Formats: sequence, structure tokens, C-alpha cells
Amino acid sequence: MEQIEHKYVEVAGLKLHVAEIRSGSSPAVVFLHGFPEIWYSWCHQMIAVAEAGFRAIAPDCRGYGLLDLGARVAYLIALLDPEKVSGIITLGVPFLPPAPLSFNLLLLEGAYVSRWQKPGRAEAAFGRFDSKTVVRNVYILFSRSEVPAANENQEIMDIVDSALYEDFGKTNAKVDAPALFIMGEKDYFLKFPGIEEYIKTEQARNFVPKLKTVYLPEGSHFVQEQFPEQVNQLILDFLKSHI
Repeated sequence: MEQIEHKYVEVAGLKLHVAEIRSGSSPAVVFLHGFPEIWYSWCHQMIAVAEAGFRAIAPDCRGYGLLDLGARVAYLIALLDPEKVSGIITLGVPFLPPAPLSFNLLLLEGAYVSRWQKPGRAEAAFGRFDSKTVVRNVYILFSRSEVPAANENQEIMDIVDSALYEDFGKTNAKVDAPALFIMGEKDYFLKFPGIEEYIKTEQARNFVPKLKTVYLPEGSHFVQEQFPEQVNQLILDFLKSHI
């Protein structure tokens, strides 16, 4: 890990932490993590792409780590600033049309997406534990094949042992860049209402025509950490073909 450098950059008045491995003036591969991770979740992939001759950059996304989420941000960049994007790879979350996510409305009240959007709810639930326990519990919950959900009088963080949308004006937009979607077949995200059908019938190709989907039979939501060598090879093959 000693080759990974850390620095802060000022962006629109924000001070953001960034980890990177430089490789001269070679093309940059930017890694964007999702909930509840930080830059470190990409450490295996950063080293692999750097050794292949690319520059690896992994920021802590806003609200995480020393500072939204990965797949959504990556595709928004491709939509809003396409000339700066040569290709996109997402893990566990496909391209979703830039419109209110209808599956959110179909979730049970006890699902984490519904619960933790309520102001103060997540803070109160997490505040009962130290940081290490919070991260541990969330990883356990998100590594399962079911959507984490609690009963009416139960907090999500208590089920571990028993087991703001923004309108960017791109409703009909398409992504022209080549894209790769890596999906674990045991990922709980498939249990969100409508998501499995959306993914398995390749509806995302209506918006991302150059999309290729690869399934990892034993993969859960954190495939880059679960099967780093396999994911690294898929990423490198894509980069060599398109960058």
C-alpha cells in the first residue's frame, strides 16, 4: 500500500480527500465508492490498474471517510460531461434512468433506504455504537442476499445478530461511452422491487447501448473485495479494450 499517496483538493469550496497512485501522464481511472465505504474499498483495484500503466484515483465521496454514491455519480459525469469519459464500469448497481427511483416507493417502511432517509434516524441508530461496530454491522447486512429491513419497532442495526433525488434535466439521456456492469448473483440489490427484472432483461441498454453485463455466481454486494483478482481482470480487460 506504500505506493498509494494521499492529498486534499479544493472543489467548489469543499475540501476532499483523494488517494491515488501516479503513473506519469497515463490515462486516469477514477474509482467512486458507494455506501457505506471509503476509498480503501478499491485498494486492490487501484494497485492492479496502476501496475498495468494507468493512474489510479480514489476520492472519499462527500459525507464519507475523511470527507452521491459511486455508480450514480459515474453515470451522471458521463451524461453531463461525456467528452471526459472513455468508459464506465459499475459494480452491483446498474445504470438507472435519471428520474425519481420508483422502487424506493415500493420498499417496506423498515427497509434501510426508507428508514435512513428520515432526518436523524440513521444518526440515532448509529450513535448507539462505536464506529467500528457500525461499519462491521453494515457490511454484514449488505453482504446478504436479502434487502436489509427491520420490523416496525426495531432498528436495522439490531437485526445483525439475527441474521434526495436531484433533477439534472437528463430524463431521456443516453450514455454513449462503452460500459461494463459487474453483478454478484447473490447481491441483495436484486431483491429491490423491479430491479432483478430490470437487470436480467438488460433494460439499461436502452440508455447505455454499449453496455456489457458480467455475473459472478457467488458474488454479493462487495465483489471487488470478495473476488479481487477476478474483478481486477475484468476491469483490466475492459480498459485495454476501450481506453
